Amino acid sequence: MPIKQSAVKKLRQDRKRQAHNVAIKNQVKKLVKAVRQQIAAKDKEKASTALQAAVKGLDKAVKNGVLKKNTVSRTKSRLAKAANLL
Repeated sequence: MPIKQSAVKKLRQDRKRQAHNVAIKNQVKKLVKAVRQQIAAKDKEKASTALQAAVKGLDKAVKNGVLKKNTVSRTKSRLAKAANLL
């Protein structure tokens, strides 16, 4: 455990930020999973709306610095490609 007050504060901030980032990542994973389920069910309308929600969530994650830009770009591309095959 840190002894200096500044180190204690830094640890507290890091834990809070980590919890926030994990929450965002879990939310994005749920959105992407929902899109994949709709694609597997071959429901084009629901897949389209789920894809829009997932793209919005992914873009927010990049904006907040939780996920890398290229990772999100690749994920969005793969989801869109799969959705267009319906």
